[in-house]
Amino acid sequence: MQLSDFDYTLPQRLIAQFPPSQRGGSRLLHLPSERGLFDRQFSDLSGLLRAGDLLVLNDTRVIKARMYGQKESGGQVEAMVERVLGQHEVLAMIRASKSPKPGTWLVFAGQWRAQMLGRQGEFFHLRFEKPVLGVLDVAGQLPLPPYIEHVPDGEDAERYQTVFAREPGAVAAPTAGLHFTAAMLDALAQAGIDHARLTLHVGAGTFQPVRVENLAEHRMHHERYQIPAGTLAAIQAARARGGRVVAVGTTSLRALEAACQHGDFAEPEGDTDIFITPGYQFRAVDSLITNFHLPKSTLLMLVSAFMGYDRMRAAYAHAVAAEYRFFSYGDAMLLERR
Repeated sequence: MQLSDFDYTLPQRLIAQFPPSQRGGSRLLHLPSERGLFDRQFSDLSGLLRAGDLLVLNDTRVIKARMYGQKESGGQVEAMVERVLGQHEVLAMIRASKSPKPGTWLVFAGQWRAQMLGRQGEFFHLRFEKPVLGVLDVAGQLPLPPYIEHVPDGEDAERYQTVFAREPGAVAAPTAGLHFTAAMLDALAQAGIDHARLTLHVGAGTFQPVRVENLAEHRMHHERYQIPAGTLAAIQAARARGGRVVAVGTTSLRALEAACQHGDFAEPEGDTDIFITPGYQFRAVDSLITNFHLPKSTLLMLVSAFMGYDRMRAAYAHAVAAEYRFFSYGDAMLLERR
């Protein structure tokens, strides 16, 4: 398939700039395994799942990955952390009038020093003098997606994190998880719908456009994932009782499917650049909760693979006509695979 096959027209007014007034107050477009689609509320989810199903959540935590500073020579720089490599080192994208050379010292927020060690493709390898997560926490800025046009504020600091965020390292939220409240997860568990966790640190590459028309030429960015032994056991138990594995978000789905590329959960942790397009054979996930994705994006291709290309086109046309809210702070979909 070609990149142009995944384009659609979206009115600017449907791009959600702010979260709903209450967490969990979103709409939900339900596509069951048979034909049809149904307009619901996210609060209806417990009635759409079954006792014995297992939700798999991504517990990554968004870090304040955007920093502003200057070279010691005086030139202004903006850094966007892509991945934390260790206590003091990161890979980052750098904006500057001239790219810093190896050995260059950068100073962020007037006091936090980092040295550029070298390049890894489009990323710059930086080593901070102080522990980097602490530096980002006090001097960084929350990296809202480029289609959200306001400066991050206190509400974003709370609402652009899931209630189950635990492991710091993501530069974008696993947005399907933003709809859940702690009370909702408890209520689902009481109804026999349990949840388990994995970690996939979402990279800045998730916002990078596909630049080739022939999808076979596209190369995905790498993201680090880890699926705990307890989650693997919960998945096997759900399968044994006839329950479905419900991935909460495309990041959870990518981690689960990546783990099964060379056998049933043969690789429970590692780096993945899995690129899921129509024709892909799913091995791990039965249902998917996800938000609405950008035109011509790899995530829209993933959704098309999961639900079928024609159903994707129909569902997105319906969502636009019914004025659902799109993207990170927008509404959700529940997709059931045949």
